[in-house]
Amino acid sequence: MSVLPFLVAGWILLVGMYGMVTSRDLVHAVGCLAVAQSSTYVLLLSVGFRHGGTAPVYSDIPTNARVVDPVVQALALTDVVVGATVTALLLALALQLQKRHGTVDPDALDGLRG
Repeated sequence: MSVLPFLVAGWILLVGMYGMVTSRDLVHAVGCLAVAQSSTYVLLLSVGFRHGGTAPVYSDIPTNARVVDPVVQALALTDVVVGATVTALLLALALQLQKRHGTVDPDALDGLRG
């Protein structure tokens, strides 16, 4: 098993986190959050990968054939759906902030200060 996919997933996570920390725009921060979440796709797919494995459809292959893990594929698909939903919700909230306060800069939102 190669360590490269895990390093790639960690690098994507770090790039997304850096973008969120340095962002001065909520829309940019939401985009960076989506990038950071995409590292989980790479991580899940690298965990479920098997060299020489085929799709887990057993009707046309022998029972002793190597197949990839279908649970990890289902988790990755669920992660994509949840990520799209969270991104859409956060962008809708940023749009409402723009409408009510006239800006999406977190430092300029003084109506939200405690």
